[in-house]
Order: sequence, then structure tokens, then C-alpha cells
Amino acid sequence: MHTTLCRHATGSVDDYARQAVERGLKGMTVTCHCPLPNRINHEARMAPDELDTYVDLVFRSAAEWRGRLDIRMGMESDFAPFLIPYLTELHASRPFSYILGSVHPHAGYFKERYDTGETPAYRRTYYRMLAEAAESGLFDCLSHPDLVKNIDHAEWDFDRYAPDIEASLDRIAAAGTCMELNTSGLLKTIKEYNPGRAQLEMMHQRRIPVVVGADAHTAHRVADHFKEALDLLADIGYRTVSIFLDRERRDLAIEQVRPTLR
Repeated sequence: MHTTLCRHATGSVDDYARQAVERGLKGMTVTCHCPLPNRINHEARMAPDELDTYVDLVFRSAAEWRGRLDIRMGMESDFAPFLIPYLTELHASRPFSYILGSVHPHAGYFKERYDTGETPAYRRTYYRMLAEAAESGLFDCLSHPDLVKNIDHAEWDFDRYAPDIEASLDRIAAAGTCMELNTSGLLKTIKEYNPGRAQLEMMHQRRIPVVVGADAHTAHRVADHFKEALDLLADIGYRTVSIFLDRERRDLAIEQVRPTLR
């Protein structure tokens, strides 16, 4: 979930906390878009000099809700190879509880560097970058890990890219990095979770742990479609979902988690 510092979210951390309690959550981790150097993609994220403001926003709400909701501070960090030194320093600079790694193929800075104008090649680059993100060791989990399907969506064909996806997932599994089931995919052009069922099945075959996230940019979307997401994971064969506290993974039984959601 995000904050207004990213320029495209609404509501206070307290608004999100109220919705979390209403939905039956015991805790929530705020994962706003990371600052980037040199004004990269500055219109869609906090500025570097706003990082302390972000820390204060989350910690103030954590203190206010203590005993009612466990609020943690995380970060959603963009991945590209040239950002590795910067992100290494950023992640060590504050007490983050959970760090998502995102490859954002729609971002201008990313397209300028890696899009040659050939959509199939760009999709393969995206999946290669996901694997490199996992192997960097910078992230606990990879967010919305099939986002590229929404670029030239009418031409998307999962089977065409299955060998590339499998090769990426093999590397991610070897790195031991979690992957996200992001329910906000239902709001995108291709209205299915990120990732869709076929990729989730490949992830299950490789025993890749899954974290469920809503990617909420408004408070009413906190825990949105979590019950249905858990049902899908269980149907595929998953028995647990994962969370991160202080950068350590904890696995929770789906059959115990689902009844707590409202």
C-alpha cells in the first residue's frame, strides 16, 4: 500500500489502518514507491529529501495504532541493474520491515533504456530483469511479476513466452526470493491477478513462496480480493502464504488465515 508521497495515491496511513482493521487484518506494511536519484520518474514517487517524511508518517501511525494494528514500514523499490548501488545504500539506511522489488516496464526511464521497439523482445527483457532482481539479493519479494502483459495487451499470449517465464522462474526459485500475487491486476487492462493462474502454477511447481498484496493506492482497496486470492492459491496447491516482519519471512497456513478476513 502507498501514501500520498508517491503523487498518485490518496488517503492517510490512518485511513488505510482503519480499513485494515475492518477487513480483519492484524497488521499492515506500508510499501510506498522508493525515491530515485537524479529525478528519475520523479512524478510517481517521493523525492529523496522526502524519505524522512515517509518514515515519520509511518512511525507516527504505528505508535497511534499500537495494540490494535501492527503497522510496519516497507518500501517498493524499482529494479534496474544501474540502480543496484543506489538501492543497496537506500535499503540499509532505514529500518525497513519488508522490501518489494518492482520491474516497471511502463516507466519512461525503463523504456528508454531497454525497449528496442520490439514487444516480444521487451517482454523477454522484463522476465530476465525479474530474475536479475531476485539474484541481486536486494528484495524480499518481487511485485506484480507479470506486469509486462499489459503492454500491447491485445498481442499477449502466455504460451508464446512460457519458455522465457520458466527460465526466469527457475532463477528466482534458485535465489530463494518470494513472489507476489497482486490483486490490483483486476483493475488493469488484462483483468486478472498479477500474475495470472498459469504463472502461479509454474511458481508452485518450483516451490516459490507467495505474498498476497493489494497494491492499495486508496484506503478502500486494503486487502481487496484477498479471500479469492487465497482460494486460488489453495486450488493450485499452495498450503501457505508468506509475510515479512523485519525482513524475515514467516509462512501462514491458508486455512487459518482465510477465516480471519472480513
